[in-house]
Amino acid sequence: MPFNTISIIGLGYIGLPTAAMFASQKKKVIGVDVSQHVVDIINSGETHIVEFGLREMVKKTVDEGYLKATISPESADAFLIAVPTPFLPIKTQKSIPEPDLSYIEAAAKSVAKVLKKGDLVILESTSPVGTTEQMAAWLALARSDLTFPQTHGADSDIRIAYCPERVLPGQVVKELSENARVIGGMTYKCSQAAIEVYSIFVAGQCVITNTRTAEMVKLTENASRDVSIAFANELSIICDKIDIDVWELINFANLHPRINILQPGPGVGGHCIAVDPWFIVSNAPEQAKLIATARRVNDFKPTWVVEKVKIAIADFLQSNPQKCIADVVIACFGLTFKPDIDDLRESPAMSIACNIAEFHKGKVLVVEPNIRELPSFQKFELVDFDVAEAKADIAVLLVDHKEFRASGAPNVRKILDTKGIW
Repeated sequence: MPFNTISIIGLGYIGLPTAAMFASQKKKVIGVDVSQHVVDIINSGETHIVEFGLREMVKKTVDEGYLKATISPESADAFLIAVPTPFLPIKTQKSIPEPDLSYIEAAAKSVAKVLKKGDLVILESTSPVGTTEQMAAWLALARSDLTFPQTHGADSDIRIAYCPERVLPGQVVKELSENARVIGGMTYKCSQAAIEVYSIFVAGQCVITNTRTAEMVKLTENASRDVSIAFANELSIICDKIDIDVWELINFANLHPRINILQPGPGVGGHCIAVDPWFIVSNAPEQAKLIATARRVNDFKPTWVVEKVKIAIADFLQSNPQKCIADVVIACFGLTFKPDIDDLRESPAMSIACNIAEFHKGKVLVVEPNIRELPSFQKFELVDFDVAEAKADIAVLLVDHKEFRASGAPNVRKILDTKGIW
């Protein structure tokens, strides 16, 4: 069956670029989001997120009539679900975070209302292993008049598959097209249908596996990187303890042809690396010991940075006895979870800045060239580089944005550099 109308459920950092990619290939695309504000912005030809090349693509496809956004799903031939998978509230400090699948459940139930025989449903949300099967069960429960792969195999009315996104923020539009896709259909027929859909705009290779392996692929990729970053972050803490320049150490170690130690930082952020390893741990808590430990090492790093800031304040006051703590101005450079993007999700830099603003009695400034205004609940002031340099006593570099690399270190009394560029 031809896929002439495609619906994307969830118009966030993955859903909206995906919708625009399909629409750019002259396919009718119906984007669905629970936020009327988001829907209105997209239907005006604008975007609510910053991603290279996205705004132009959205405007063009909206103006041409290929892309529209709605609050509720409408009939389509294929439905791609790209909604968040956050965690449930943690009960105790030692508890393993449990994934919250309520967004996927709500999306599945909303899609179920408009399903017809021959439709394809693809889950793209990063999820614990077994989530696609759970989604299929929710769909079957909502539509007893249709048959599904878990009971009718290749002969089912509805086809279901899982395909994780594997893109880099800042390069999403480019990588959606060029990167390979791992497609896990509940049957081979489901996988083939999913390949047909992605082939509309994907130039990269599409490989077939089962749903559980496809779910585990994305988790494995991010857990692997998380473990590697944890080694670098733990190494930085050790080197600080024994008075060794960690940046120099890593540069020397990486001269070995088979060594590639990553660079440490203030923690790990974003809605992938900082989150996905816990999905593995939640599936196998007794077996995933290294993965869980690495996650805790990286989660601890922001706390360690804040403690270093407190020490820096104490040192500054000791060297400047004429000042009190309320006189000390701290400037944090960078808030996003990685360089040169506007994404604050799971950002250790944001966490550190908020923590400093909570405990520090003096003024806290932030310099973030990729955002125009701060979330309303923040207690610090957004300023440009020159203002921070003129007013700050202590500078804390948290994100190595290109602007900070180009400017060099600000002329302030004391600098804490968590990225090793100053």
